Amino acid sequence: MENNKNRENDSEVKNKDFNRRNFLTTSILAGAGLALSPFSGETANKPRILNEKKHHPLKKGKRKLGSLEVSAQGLGGLSVVGFYTGGPREQANVNRIYREAYEMGITLFDTAEVYGPFINEKQVGEAVAPFRKDVVLATKFGFDVDPDTGQRRGIDSRPKTIRKSVEGSLKRLRTDYIDLSYQHRVDPNVPIEDVAGTIQDLMREGKIRHWGLSEPGLKTVRRAHAVQPLTAIQNEYSPWTRNPEAEVLPLCEELGIGFVPWCPLGYGFFADAINENSRFSEGDFRAILPRITPENIPQNLEMLYYIQEWGLKKDATASQITLAWLQAQKPWVVPIPGTSNIIHLKENIGANDISFTSDELQEFNAGLAKIEILGAQNAEGVMTAMGVEAPKK
Repeated sequence: MENNKNRENDSEVKNKDFNRRNFLTTSILAGAGLALSPFSGETANKPRILNEKKHHPLKKGKRKLGSLEVSAQGLGGLSVVGFYTGGPREQANVNRIYREAYEMGITLFDTAEVYGPFINEKQVGEAVAPFRKDVVLATKFGFDVDPDTGQRRGIDSRPKTIRKSVEGSLKRLRTDYIDLSYQHRVDPNVPIEDVAGTIQDLMREGKIRHWGLSEPGLKTVRRAHAVQPLTAIQNEYSPWTRNPEAEVLPLCEELGIGFVPWCPLGYGFFADAINENSRFSEGDFRAILPRITPENIPQNLEMLYYIQEWGLKKDATASQITLAWLQAQKPWVVPIPGTSNIIHLKENIGANDISFTSDELQEFNAGLAKIEILGAQNAEGVMTAMGVEAPKK
């Protein structure tokens, strides 16, 4: 009899404890199911809460990347080009996503020559055509891409390749100027002064208005900025990839350069798209990511659960907490999450209604720092092109 009573007491205590493993099926669930296959590019742990606001939060939030004014959040293009799975989305769906984003206040749309290759620039060009003059189009050069086959033949920022890339981007984007043109990766064989000089020429011709670098070495940033002031740096940055905080963000602040986190939701990890049962189909880039292997996911989910706990405090989803946290770092940080789903688009935009006090931000960061993350930041091939310094002139 006593043993039974003890067992009942133990059970009661366990039930009162916060069960992280059942987080999504207990505390946070309140809506209809949106669960999809673990092979999907959308979500694996769904359903999720979406507290829609009657107003459009991004319409009241503007930020500066250098001198360029943009919405507090942008829209990345990889999801609609089928980077994860499912192939390029139908243009009608892309139009709907992008036009809804614009109506809700997003004015920064990010793409690249190699997304497809070429496909995403065409998608974005058609989608934003009705309001092209009212938005900021950002794209990227820096690879030698075969115009006939789309084969990417390596990093290449020689002046003639930059010009060819920019001319192609202008046609695909249906525009006569690019608002923000990034060097996609630093070319270890071309001095950054030559790159900056080519950009200056293209600016004088009216084909580019602002420029930036993606994943550059710190010395390269200074050298580039000395020739032609940079508007933005675009690096990977999320709760489990915080290395920009040590040196890149301080350098941006010093030089007056904006910062654009790519992959702000960790390839969907912080959007509840990945769980312990997730396995990725052939061709899905996430299949080679070290942090979401079957061995590493269980430990790394601890960070997602931590973010979800904050979501309970602030009546928000993990995606919203993650994006709001990024926006809270600096007033010139503008994340660019991508999606091919309007529900998720609205959810992401809702992050602009969430704020962190300085004390909350400090507490949140301290909690993140205590969680061990297993696995390298990204795939080896991606990592080797990060932080590269351009050769001397």
